[in-house]
Amino acid sequence: MNYSKADVLKAEATMNQMRNAIYHLTRFMQKNGKTDQIKRLRRMGRNIARTIFNYWKPISMVTAVNVKDVISTIYKKIFISNVVIEIKDDLISVKENNCALCKYQYEDVNIAGCEITLGLVSEFISLISKKSKDMASIYLEPYKIEQSKALGHTSCIQVYQIKSGGN
Repeated sequence: MNYSKADVLKAEATMNQMRNAIYHLTRFMQKNGKTDQIKRLRRMGRNIARTIFNYWKPISMVTAVNVKDVISTIYKKIFISNVVIEIKDDLISVKENNCALCKYQYEDVNIAGCEITLGLVSEFISLISKKSKDMASIYLEPYKIEQSKALGHTSCIQVYQIKSGGN
């Protein structure tokens, strides 16, 4: 059966195959001496965001007032995950207890699959803001993975940096 990209977005398929593929990919990159794994996974997330953005936009503008709601909606719709969001200064921390990409700890992997999430969410917010062209719009940059289940923590915490008025 062939699915369009729009059909895939509507489907509530499990993340098991994607999660498994991410860790096989990171092992392959490690084995082949790739030292820019984080950059590659974040780029993968940005590319996914650009594709999804063609089929779904949760809102027409992202500002400091609604950014928590927009991020929460993106996590709920794309990752089927509820999150706790904290904003402090120019950083947004997103705590995810059931990260779809980091369900298990992997002893042989030293990178979190949710690096893809960091790239995807920041790009998605930035795409909305670019389209709105409003000076009050905010943009996000991936900052760091503070915790990850794949690295032995009890939850994943992704941190984004806020950029105002354009990047």
